[in-house]
Amino acid sequence: MKTKLLAALLPVALWGCSIDTHNDVNVKPIEIKPIHITIDVNVKVDRALDDFFDDVDNAKKAKTAEPEKAKSTEPAAK
Repeated sequence: MKTKLLAALLPVALWGCSIDTHNDVNVKPIEIKPIHITIDVNVKVDRALDDFFDDVDNAKKAKTAEPEKAKSTEPAAK
């Protein structure tokens, strides 16, 4: 019985080995393009803002310095 089964499966096994498979993969080249980046720098506006805020900071420092000067110019109490 085993020989009949083996004899029946042998042609199927040989037919399965003879199947030709073919894979075709198309590989397209990858194209790398340069990237152009434009950066607008507003230096003039930045400097104007720095100047404005420096004036504000200097005004604050001047206000805080005036009371200290007033305290130091008062005669010391004995």
